[in-house]
Amino acid sequence: MATFLERALGLWSRPLPAGDAGLEAFRAVYADPVLVNGTPTDLTVLCDRARMMQAAFDGLRHTVLEEVEAPGRLAFAFRISGRLVGPLATPIGDLPPHGRTVDVVGMDIFVLDEQRDRVTAIWALADHLTLLVEAGAVPSLPPVPTR
Repeated sequence: MATFLERALGLWSRPLPAGDAGLEAFRAVYADPVLVNGTPTDLTVLCDRARMMQAAFDGLRHTVLEEVEAPGRLAFAFRISGRLVGPLATPIGDLPPHGRTVDVVGMDIFVLDEQRDRVTAIWALADHLTLLVEAGAVPSLPPVPTR
């Protein structure tokens, strides 16, 4: 049987079933609504985001770099990678496809309802700036001289 983290990440990396079946797959892992960085978020938003990522990346894969568990919490650092073949929504706008392989490093903390086996809240960070600089969408700054 897949671990809880494997089930959660699978929703983001494997194609979701069409229509309401995709939403039901999310409801098997996440509370609806789920708190995302303190904001109540309907699971349709997460489902749409997962579909956008799956369409943006060819060969989309998640690599867990570190995982820490505590009662009611699961924290993990990860890398998302794949070839960018579709537009990718970022906090400063859509990154157009360019066909190159890209990486996004991030960290999530899941707050878990262990009785219902669901994520009730997510604290999420992702390094979109490095992705945007590497894609040429944001100019890189010259290195800061050291003394």
